Amino acid sequence: MKKAIKITGKILLVLLILIILFLLVMFISNRIMMNSEKELLKTYPGELVEVDGHNMNVYTHGKGENTLVFLSGSGTAAPVLDFKSLYSLLEDDYRIAVIEKYGYGAADVVDEERSFDTILEQDRKALEKQGVNAPYILCPHSMSGIEAILWAQKYPDEVEAIAGLDMALPRHYDELDLERAEKMEKLASVASKFGLTRLFYTDSALPSVLDENDKKLYKAIAAKIAVNCDIIYESNAIPDACAEIDSMPIPDVPTLLFVSDGSEVDVPSWISAQKDYAEKLSDAEVIELGCGHYVHNFRQEEIAEKMNGFISSIDTE
Repeated sequence: MKKAIKITGKILLVLLILIILFLLVMFISNRIMMNSEKELLKTYPGELVEVDGHNMNVYTHGKGENTLVFLSGSGTAAPVLDFKSLYSLLEDDYRIAVIEKYGYGAADVVDEERSFDTILEQDRKALEKQGVNAPYILCPHSMSGIEAILWAQKYPDEVEAIAGLDMALPRHYDELDLERAEKMEKLASVASKFGLTRLFYTDSALPSVLDENDKKLYKAIAAKIAVNCDIIYESNAIPDACAEIDSMPIPDVPTLLFVSDGSEVDVPSWISAQKDYAEKLSDAEVIELGCGHYVHNFRQEEIAEKMNGFISSIDTE
């Protein structure tokens, strides 16, 4: 018995040493790679815009009478590159703007708690400084659906329509275990400091439309800022934002909701809540795409086609 315990103890010790060595190797190699990627990161698309003393990043392209503003979901490391699959199909007909908030893409990580009201005001300032004027067609993915609804409630004249890319709604967060989600985000944040993020951002995990340079950029950005404190603070602000939304009337703006199959979100009512929300609006449509959560990287051609028809119908009203 004692011999078996000793053998087990030795095995566990060896495993612990191997884990420590693995983490040490990952940490050192990640630091070396981050240093070598500094010049590459200077080529990241967009323009830095100072807002409230720190830099946000805003990418603009295309031209047209309608302006599409893309808002990323929580933890999307490189929004400008993540949305490229979709906006590259739309930029010939519309003006495109992708906002990278604090903690995302090329923007600063500022380590400050912010409410969704503050996030909204900073996004509005960033667009104004870049000469991107309202009204906007907001294109939020996932968690940014909360900001889009709040935007339409507080500034209805600025929101022409909402085209949700599997966007989250307040009712979704009634079912989501936010405390568990915060713990997972903190664990992922620690893992990213050791360079473990690089193991997940493989070529196959990135949008297929990206070329080799874009993929290198995406991986470099992810290694630098993925799952940082600003993203965790943002998630923590969701309950207050949902309560604020619930205290005001639902914004009755033209709304097109592209919905995933719900398999990649931990919310049983993901699809039904979208349908319930749409039923409360006078001009809304739900399109089920039967794909993963990043719908704009799975069914971008269909989404672009439907958005063209949706925007045309708005313009003729």
